[in-house]
Amino acid sequence: MDSSFVLFLGRQSLEVAFLISAPVLLTCVVVGVVVTLFQAVTSIRDMSLTVVPKLVAVGLMLMLFGGWMLDTLLRFVTDIFGYIQNVGH
Repeated sequence: MDSSFVLFLGRQSLEVAFLISAPVLLTCVVVGVVVTLFQAVTSIRDMSLTVVPKLVAVGLMLMLFGGWMLDTLLRFVTDIFGYIQNVGH
């Protein structure tokens, strides 16, 4: 195992982390901006108005993209275990 392989694993880990977290984070940002604009227009300052839509939207995104996220993570873990198995030989 050399330094280029370790850098490859680190880069791959970061890519998978960004891919898995992107749908949830982008949903939070979009819903947050929409709710903030709605609050600015209507002058409503209720804190639950910012949390509840985000929770609902994140739940929907997890239902929509959960299978894809799981497949991506399982593929990554399988690759890592394959690399670990090859290191011993």
